[in-house]
Amino acid sequence: MTAKDSDGGVFPNPAYKETVLAPLFEGAKAHFVGPVRAINQAHLVMLGETGILEASQTSKIAQALEKIDSDLDVSALTYTGEFEDYFFLVEAQLKKLVGPDLAGALHTARSRNDMDHTVFKMVLTKRLDDLLEDVHALAGVVIETAAREKSTLIVAYTHGQPAQPSTFGHYLGAMAEVLLRDIDRLHQARKALTLCPMGAAAITTTGFPIDRTRMARLLGFRAPTQNSYASIAAVDYITALYSALKLLFLHMGRIIQDFQFWSAFEVGQLYVPDEFVQISSIMPQKRNPVPIEHLRLLCSLTTGRCDTMVNTMHNTPFTDMNDAEGEVQQAGYGAFETGTRVLRLLTALVPALSIRKERVRTNIDKSCITITELADTLVRKDALSFRAAHEIAAATSKAVIAEQKPLHEGYEAFTKAFEAVAKHTSSLSEKAFQTTVSPEHFIAVRTCFGGPAPEPIKKALAGYGSELNSFIRASSENKNFRADSERLLSAAFTRLTNT
Repeated sequence: MTAKDSDGGVFPNPAYKETVLAPLFEGAKAHFVGPVRAINQAHLVMLGETGILEASQTSKIAQALEKIDSDLDVSALTYTGEFEDYFFLVEAQLKKLVGPDLAGALHTARSRNDMDHTVFKMVLTKRLDDLLEDVHALAGVVIETAAREKSTLIVAYTHGQPAQPSTFGHYLGAMAEVLLRDIDRLHQARKALTLCPMGAAAITTTGFPIDRTRMARLLGFRAPTQNSYASIAAVDYITALYSALKLLFLHMGRIIQDFQFWSAFEVGQLYVPDEFVQISSIMPQKRNPVPIEHLRLLCSLTTGRCDTMVNTMHNTPFTDMNDAEGEVQQAGYGAFETGTRVLRLLTALVPALSIRKERVRTNIDKSCITITELADTLVRKDALSFRAAHEIAAATSKAVIAEQKPLHEGYEAFTKAFEAVAKHTSSLSEKAFQTTVSPEHFIAVRTCFGGPAPEPIKKALAGYGSELNSFIRASSENKNFRADSERLLSAAFTRLTNT
């Protein structure tokens, strides 16, 4: 509440009210009302169950809290400075209904320190669980599309240049593999959110016989945090989460950059359907796949917002501090907003994409990217050293590129190069040569674990699907646990109001 300071000033100073307290109050209205209500109810239930408060006391407070919730139109509230924040506003309303002594009893054995971090964890848990549903959905369509495109040839690039043939399914499998590791990091970060700070109080817990485990369960946490100092000082639940979130969108941004490159006119191996294409206002021939640009932008915005969260914690004291509280917490929610947009748009875009097979074939013919297999075959069939085979293959590719021929028409150039290096003729017939340098053969012989041939791709995709299903089951179990906790709290609090 407002108070006169020793120097004659009245709190809050108008500038402080306008620049700090009012924005924080609006943020609390938008994000924290539900968790604060749940904490008040759970704490009251726990105080009654442990005998710290008598049944008559808990009943009166419960009925008053219920009346406040039904009568108070939070959305219509405007910050006046009469109360420092939303917490004190609720406490003031409670005092009006049950008197200051009984109202104050609700705050027994707790502090705004442990309440704040509990609120923040509850909000982050809900946001993360919602985002994980979208990440799981994206991973699912990536795996499904990879299976559909497991035999579709593409040109794979290194250093911006055509390198070797692969398949779109193999590429998307790589995307799925990274995505699953990102999902794992998010699930690992979620574990820190399952520990409840309530009961840590300001720093050192309390002398009252509270039940921290019961409090945690009622609020949907798996267990209480252990060290009470760390409960309010260790903000690694923030830094770990936003670090994991950043990596997800940093990695997706690299895939999106490839999509941008592949869909360029000069490359043209990726076709973006009309439903994702905008036209130019002046150039009628243009097909602009601008959703890809928006995806890249949104990934960058999300990673930047995650950096803001982590960097804000840099060189801060290991204690309770505003640097980790309301204002920065609210800033971090923007990362979830833009990140969710990325995930939902990418989930729609990936299965809609297709490969322009004729352009891929043309680019393969122009770039000699199957030449590596010719060198490998010469080592296996003609018992050459790889260095000698590499020299022959390089001379062959140089000759056909100069003549602007596809590699499969380069048998004459190959035989000349072979004889010049090996001093005898090759065992490869022209037909065998053509088979060796075909992209289909290139893919088919790469049966090693992790390769693009049908068998390793099939096994990989099955493994990705199994891993994704385990994450989905974990999320479902977490969701059910939270819902069960809400039912437990509702039933326990209702019993108080009916006493």
